[in-house]
Amino acid sequence: MRIAAYILLTNIILLTVSVSAIAQTDIVMADFEGADYGDWKITGTAFGEGPQKGNIGGQRHVSGFQGEGLINSFLGGDTSTGSLSSPSFTIQRDYINFLVGGGHHPGETEIQLIIGGKTVRSTSGPDDEQLRWASWDLKKLKGSKAVIKIIDSYSGRWGHINIDHILQSDTEFILPDLEKAIKVDARYLNLPVKTGAEKRRVKALLDGEIFDEFDIELAKGTPDFHAFVDLEAHQGKTLTLISSNPWESDQDILETAYIGDEIAGADSMYTEKLRPQFHFSPRRGWNNDPNGLVYYDGEYHLYFQHNPYGWNWGNMHWGHAVSSDMVHWEEIAIALNPFEYGDWAYSGSAVIDWKNTSGFKTGDEEVLIAAYTSTGRGESILYSNDRGRTFTEYEGNPVVKHDGRDPKIIWHEESAQWVMAIYDVIDSINHISFHVSDDLKNWKYTSSIEGYYECPEIFPLAVDGDPTNEKWVLYAADSNYAIGTFDGFSFSPEEGKHSGNYGNCFYASQTYSDIPEEDGRRIQVGWGRVATKGMPFNQMMTFPCELTLKTTDEGIRIAYTPVSEIATLHSRHFDYGEVTIRENENPLDGFSGDCYDITAEIEAGTSGSLTFSIRGVDVIYDTVNNELRCMDKVAPLSASDGNTDIRLLIDRTSIEIYAEGGLVYMPMGVEFSDDAPSYSLSAGAGEVKVSKLKVHEVKSAWK
Repeated sequence: MRIAAYILLTNIILLTVSVSAIAQTDIVMADFEGADYGDWKITGTAFGEGPQKGNIGGQRHVSGFQGEGLINSFLGGDTSTGSLSSPSFTIQRDYINFLVGGGHHPGETEIQLIIGGKTVRSTSGPDDEQLRWASWDLKKLKGSKAVIKIIDSYSGRWGHINIDHILQSDTEFILPDLEKAIKVDARYLNLPVKTGAEKRRVKALLDGEIFDEFDIELAKGTPDFHAFVDLEAHQGKTLTLISSNPWESDQDILETAYIGDEIAGADSMYTEKLRPQFHFSPRRGWNNDPNGLVYYDGEYHLYFQHNPYGWNWGNMHWGHAVSSDMVHWEEIAIALNPFEYGDWAYSGSAVIDWKNTSGFKTGDEEVLIAAYTSTGRGESILYSNDRGRTFTEYEGNPVVKHDGRDPKIIWHEESAQWVMAIYDVIDSINHISFHVSDDLKNWKYTSSIEGYYECPEIFPLAVDGDPTNEKWVLYAADSNYAIGTFDGFSFSPEEGKHSGNYGNCFYASQTYSDIPEEDGRRIQVGWGRVATKGMPFNQMMTFPCELTLKTTDEGIRIAYTPVSEIATLHSRHFDYGEVTIRENENPLDGFSGDCYDITAEIEAGTSGSLTFSIRGVDVIYDTVNNELRCMDKVAPLSASDGNTDIRLLIDRTSIEIYAEGGLVYMPMGVEFSDDAPSYSLSAGAGEVKVSKLKVHEVKSAWK
């Protein structure tokens, strides 16, 4: 192991860590700047043959390490495992200091101090790629022989650890916490954010009780935007912000946080350049999976995976929005904070417990039950007696503990029981497992089916609209699905898996529970993975779709249709009737703007190709090769039963494409060209007969 000169190490730490000083008597045990690990012992594959130079492959940006090298067990991804063990050494100083990042899995991704074969100190990562200083107080262990062991035995998400600069010192490299107390006399706490800045861990207390704890890229100077916390329910209390393990340059980092009557930047909210105008996106911060989709008494609830404190993924909470029509959304206060820091609120579902089988109902409203993955505990349930606004944790959580996540709960009428479908890992193979319960609290495992990954769904649909011919659909995050039977205990597929979409941005969808019987629709919303660089928000939801089953020549397949409520946003309408599209002709000449709903019905037997050019992005129907193409995505499309239909829902950052009665669904995240603001519809060689061409301008859904 190469040992750096003390004076060089001192300069590095003073410049990048802001520790006041390092005594000349500090002992540098390892700085990981060499080509290999020297006499450290290696097992497994996670650590490779030597230090890494930063992030590896598709890993998020790794920061906070010193020099060029560090230990990073992401080699081979999160599934790789292994360990590194130092030579035996004598503890000669009061502290061992080190930089640590990576996954928070105590006992599985951590650095350990071992004396006499026993682990006497250990530290896991913070679920963050930014390394921070940590220290072990070893005053009572001086003179002992010890070994440092760095382990990675976890193969799931955040299954890696980052370590750098291990030193013995008589100084603890952790500065005192910073604190700021504010009287809650207005509604919103505003926190300045600079995307890409170093993350600070902040704890928020209300009258001394923990309210939330999170990582945030606090801005020094001009922020990119302000994150906010809705404190309407906490007026008159004292809010205390605590920033732990700060840098010396952070001493005034909390001073720009303030409480006000408005969200900072509210005057431009929903009018930002890349704000989707009829797809849901959060006011601030990040969203991913839709969670807890449930209808109750006139309200569609959209809970969602949410980082309210930053533009990137992290700090998983459940955001919350409600709507009467799935088009006009009102985002309200966050519904679910993490149980504690590092125990994040991952994806899940919600149902109405109409018969109060759980016994949680206390008032006039029906009780709403949510199930989610508590990353530190397991599958957990909550209940709400105020229309899903606030939740109470069931004291018996977790109700299911396993190697997986994403509980989807349904009521199975035929077996008169609750069913939980969950993503499970059994013998390193991805499965969907089923558990059953009479009361939503006590669950029993019944069966598993392999080959499905994340965010499971199971629901019945009528074939071709015939209620006497019903099939069950098993659906996963990547939109792969199977059709078969389900008896409340196990799913039996009738054939193999099918693809649910052909686009580039659809993932982790969920369908609504408790849609009224008189409505009868199965409505799906997915995570629209569309980045919005430079905006105070990131990602969106796909537009709600009605799912149906149709019989095709290949078998029974899902068809996707945008919900009819899109019509509430239609404004100017252009109906061209029957039109023949030829080269150098453009019936859409003169159209511009952001948002449209365009439908074309193409007659069978036409030749050539039909191209919709949408502000520089082409959607092409190739009648020769029977293909539908957009950017790098291709779907089969042919006029099997006469005419073929194509429908485009166009928003500021996306085109959702529906064809062949919805049997082809291609949601596309796109980057439109400012240099090509126009629209066109043109034919290639030959001509294309369009029996119907309709164009609706779509208004903004935001007030």
